[in-house]
Amino acid sequence: MPRSRSLLLCAAALLSFAPLLAGTTAARAGVRAEVRATDCAASPVIADSRAQAVANVVRQAQHDLKLQSVVVRVTQDGRDVWTGALGQSMTGVPARPDMRFRAGSVGIAFMNILLLQLVDERRVSLDDHLSRWLPEVPHASEITLRTLGDSTSGIRDYVKDPGFQADLLAHPFKQWTPQELLSIANPSVLLYPPGKNFSYSHANYVLLGAALERITHTRLDHLLEQRIYSQFGLRATSNGYTPDIPAPVLHAFTSGRGMYEESTFWNPSWTTAPGAVISMDVCDLARSGAAVGVGRTLTQQGYDTLLNPGTVGLGTPQPYTQGPACPPAICIPQTQSAHYGMGAIVVNGWVFQNPSFTGYAALMAYLPSARLSIAVTTTASPDTAPDLINPAKNIGQAISRALVPGNPLTFGPF
Repeated sequence: MPRSRSLLLCAAALLSFAPLLAGTTAARAGVRAEVRATDCAASPVIADSRAQAVANVVRQAQHDLKLQSVVVRVTQDGRDVWTGALGQSMTGVPARPDMRFRAGSVGIAFMNILLLQLVDERRVSLDDHLSRWLPEVPHASEITLRTLGDSTSGIRDYVKDPGFQADLLAHPFKQWTPQELLSIANPSVLLYPPGKNFSYSHANYVLLGAALERITHTRLDHLLEQRIYSQFGLRATSNGYTPDIPAPVLHAFTSGRGMYEESTFWNPSWTTAPGAVISMDVCDLARSGAAVGVGRTLTQQGYDTLLNPGTVGLGTPQPYTQGPACPPAICIPQTQSAHYGMGAIVVNGWVFQNPSFTGYAALMAYLPSARLSIAVTTTASPDTAPDLINPAKNIGQAISRALVPGNPLTFGPF
């Protein structure tokens, strides 16, 4: 895969629709949520054989994959198995577990849990049409909250647009507006009728974020703080309205533009909504994986929907008479053993997300049957293979093989 493509792979974006932002963008600029103290620290000792196995995997992986840094936390039943960091954040600055990094698609899982909370409270139905809150959106009378949440709306992904990719590579510090991103996705031309197929699109979460704010009359960052961070016990997770990341920072580097360069503070405005540009440390990543994996704050029905909102059986490549064809690279077949839920991926009983963002690569994975949470974040060195898209997945898979060899983590087509 070309380096430019690997640079652009990012798990999810959630952005507000233009009318919703009127009069608020300037007020939000420069505002940052208060960051809570964190208790994230390396395990003091190698307590048992499981901890030793994890430590061995991490050391070997950092060496074999030639990574700048690897930060890992593994818990079972909420108790620490092993937490540690290898390598450097910057030259001469050791990586630490309490360092913050961009969490990308974890925010998509949070957004969908927010939506399912509102469904559990009977404030909305997943089958409500978008026209109820965003009537100005093309096809709003056909697109539902469900089809936004599970990425079956048929709206194209602006991240796959060649013009967008070129602009992003040329101008990594550019501040993207929601209007620009949604115009690139062009929801007036659908890949297929809403609900009839599956294709991941960041644009779905552009609209879902806007809908959530209009439904609740509450800013997205406040919704996350009230309904997610506090409920999940997240101590080092926060939103930023600028490219800043609260200290201490795990610095990122990439060779995506042909030279090895720092990408820590490249502008993430294209990846998530104002209010959901989250960063966190690895301990919060592990907590998030466990909370999403068990459906914390949701009813049983809400949890069941989180894991399978009806995507199984979709994903067949097909043409649509009102728009372009949905090719195999975009429409990925969804099976019972491997499918996309509501912002979370389910493969062979594991529930996971694998965010990546211009030099950052991470994984949060949870196995409900073993109550096992694996959280990994990595950064690349100059010698990291350019086609290694998300080395955190490699490390998480190796850890799972060591701890649960009968049901190791697999990723299917994702």
